[in-house]
Amino acid sequence: MIEVLKAAPYATVQDLGFPRGRSWGLPPSGAMDPLLLQCGNLAVGNVPSAAGIEWALGPLMVRFSQETKFAAAAVREVRMDDEPFGQSGLVATAPPGVPIALIPLPDTRFSYLAVRGGIDVPMVLGSRSTYLPGGFGGHEGRRLRNGDRLETAGQETDRVRELDRRAVGSSDLGTEEVVLRVTRGPQWEQFPPSARVLFFSSRFTVDRASDRSGFRLAGPAVLPREAATLPSEAACPGAVQLPDNGQPIVLMPDGPTVGGYPKLAVVIRIDLRLLAQCQPGRPVRFREVTLEEARAGLRAETAELGALEAGEG
Repeated sequence: MIEVLKAAPYATVQDLGFPRGRSWGLPPSGAMDPLLLQCGNLAVGNVPSAAGIEWALGPLMVRFSQETKFAAAAVREVRMDDEPFGQSGLVATAPPGVPIALIPLPDTRFSYLAVRGGIDVPMVLGSRSTYLPGGFGGHEGRRLRNGDRLETAGQETDRVRELDRRAVGSSDLGTEEVVLRVTRGPQWEQFPPSARVLFFSSRFTVDRASDRSGFRLAGPAVLPREAATLPSEAACPGAVQLPDNGQPIVLMPDGPTVGGYPKLAVVIRIDLRLLAQCQPGRPVRFREVTLEEARAGLRAETAELGALEAGEG
């Protein structure tokens, strides 16, 4: 059993999200940085899709009732019984009854705790993820609180992978501006060439009004030829919407499945996690790629994870 001693802000149970439900208006949800969660799971011998704890903007403190193997991803320091125990990417075995504090990296937004066996909460529509806007999934459909107790779910395998600490601990952001690769959106032609040039040549910054539903970016106004509002149509995570003020909103895993703003571009799937890890004020730019380049990147990441799971990494 895992006892939450100090629940960090925005701490929830997440896995890789809901595999179905878009036809009912349910977004995929799941981990904001699925690569980090999968690496953490593989490091402790879980299936990659096992549920873990995701949190943001502060330390998390837990205690295990029995000896437990865990991985701390995007964590600067681990303190056990208030003594330094390790650094980011740590994979270790925690003794029972000892408070463990997980302190996030300063330039990372979301951190993860993966535990041997995964977190056991009821499966809803094929996922253990928490969907906060709907108030269901995860642990009672809400953020974790002090005193919450979570069981492990038996999602382990017979293999424990020795992964590179950097793979488990890093968010891959570096120290410079983050470049997000995008493909053309469905309303590409509604933006004049000058607006497209402005979009790709400008630096935007992550606004504080950003969350699991959408990240707002501040910068020059990128405007279509005509009024921004359109009849509602399907939308997906990564869609870059341009409302009337011309400030981009990038839809995230909990974002709406329909929207009425024109979508100039779509952040490719493997880069959306990089935006998710950006703190407020972080500069970002956009770079256009083809659909084939986006697919090739996704295939390469999937192959790398598959090799790690098979013990080839």
